[in-house]
Amino acid sequence: MVKPLYKVSKQLMDVVQGKAYADTVITNGTLVNVVTGELIEGIDVAMKDERIAFIGDASQMIGEATLVVNATGKYIAPGLMDGHMHVESTMFSVTGFSEAAVKKGTTAVFMDPHEMANVFGIEGVKRMHEEGRNAPIHVFTTFPSCVPATDGLEDAGAKISVEDVEEGLMWDGVVGLGEVMNYPGVIHRDEKMIGEIEATLKQGYQPTGHFPEGTIEDLTSYLLSGVTSCHETVTKEAALEKLRFGMTVMIREGSAWQDVKEVIKVITEDQIETDHLMLVTDDIYPETLINQGQINHVVRRAIEEGVDPVTAIKLATLNTARYFKLDDDYGSLTPGKVADIILLDDLTSMDITDVFVKGNQIVKETQLIKETPAFVYPKHYYQSVNVGKVLTAEDFYFNTTHQQSVNINAIEVIENSARTKKKVVELPINNGIVESDLSQDVIKLSCIDRHHKTGQISNQFVTGFHIKRGAVASTVAHDSHNLLVMGVSESDMAVAANYLSDIGGGMVCVLDGEVIASVPLPIAGLMSDLKEADLLRQVEGLKAGWVRLGSPLHAPFMTFSLIALPVIPDIRISNRGLVDVTTFSLIETICSEEC
Repeated sequence: MVKPLYKVSKQLMDVVQGKAYADTVITNGTLVNVVTGELIEGIDVAMKDERIAFIGDASQMIGEATLVVNATGKYIAPGLMDGHMHVESTMFSVTGFSEAAVKKGTTAVFMDPHEMANVFGIEGVKRMHEEGRNAPIHVFTTFPSCVPATDGLEDAGAKISVEDVEEGLMWDGVVGLGEVMNYPGVIHRDEKMIGEIEATLKQGYQPTGHFPEGTIEDLTSYLLSGVTSCHETVTKEAALEKLRFGMTVMIREGSAWQDVKEVIKVITEDQIETDHLMLVTDDIYPETLINQGQINHVVRRAIEEGVDPVTAIKLATLNTARYFKLDDDYGSLTPGKVADIILLDDLTSMDITDVFVKGNQIVKETQLIKETPAFVYPKHYYQSVNVGKVLTAEDFYFNTTHQQSVNINAIEVIENSARTKKKVVELPINNGIVESDLSQDVIKLSCIDRHHKTGQISNQFVTGFHIKRGAVASTVAHDSHNLLVMGVSESDMAVAANYLSDIGGGMVCVLDGEVIASVPLPIAGLMSDLKEADLLRQVEGLKAGWVRLGSPLHAPFMTFSLIALPVIPDIRISNRGLVDVTTFSLIETICSEEC
């Protein structure tokens, strides 16, 4: 928790007036001023009691105990802020993520822990929130709103009620409502959705949004509910439409969903005012985080697409702080602000050398110099995979009374996109079982209830992954996080599912009955307690495993993890069956004559 300005203003003024020395002074750097858009050379920044005391010539504010950091040849910029992200997608715990992210210049994130909420409800949210309060960066929470993401289409491990939201909004460090994915519910005045939004507005916080598509009337109705933002915008035209209506557009660049190239054109082509634009990651995997970066990578991508570097940094600092009504304390390097500061050799590369959080140096010459004690989760968080039975190959058969062949509704995935398409394909039948067809790139896909020991399995078909052999499985399955299994071989599918049940969750590749790669995620079946190097090695092995099974896709396990999310069009799997997201209804796998 940061000390409020009124409690330290005297100490800050004492430094400026020569009555006390600064705790830390960064000297002779080029200041990135996101308020004016300027680069100002030869600047010192003096810090005291977690905040910035002075900007200018601070040579007289240096005492014997003052830490002096020479920034000659470097840029001094505000610490970067990620306005929408899910820690669970990184596979790290909050602590592990924060230690990796701070080295990339991230000093604040606004996490939406709705993955954990779908497994352990408000209890799980509180655990992650508490872990975030002790992280080396500022971890703000937007309280999950749609748990489960839809009603009547899937079964999560827990539910979040209006009363839960009201309680969570009172916790210190909760600053908004997590993405309101059930936009049809909002538009049609669903009591729960409206209740959560109203509770958020009463506290003066922001209800963050999720509006992938809809009519102008739908968008207007969504905004009239009080929702203020969207991170699901994938085209310049959609961004313009939302911006013209006053909506804040969060431009996303994650591991699989990469929207900067198109959406940033509202700046580079249309010269739109940037006050209602932000940069976010949403979902990134460990490989992206460690090898490319966190929100600094998104800033870098904006610069590569032609955005002025100072403007790009503003989209991930001041604009983020303003959106969440925290700009009195965060988002710029000005007197009185919290001393979250990064040093860079070059603005275009966005490679960070040094990081200060609340005036304390956390990263020195790219290395973490302060570690955070591990957060301990209760035992039952490591026992979250409860299928209720040992699975066999027969559990993954799609049985039918039809003869010879049948037309079915398959899920078609799109590389580097969260969207899917419905595709009608003709599949062969063998002894009453609908078979996969590798010639059409159609394989089996199953979703198993892993929360309630029901043994419930939905068997469907998918195309687009180009898997030729074996099977994969994952307990990361947005957002209900049931057990997903996909493959060519039903026996390998059973091995994969049983393996994850035994180890408490994660991701796995199986070939000919043998596990060839895995990433154990024992915390709620979502997160690892490993450090960077060990987790990265496992993830790289998993990536190689997907390739060995035949998939050439970029970040295929990210695409796989979203195939059960019934709030993004067009068609999804759930533990209850096949979901048509355009109508929010369950549909038959086998086509009727109208197909």
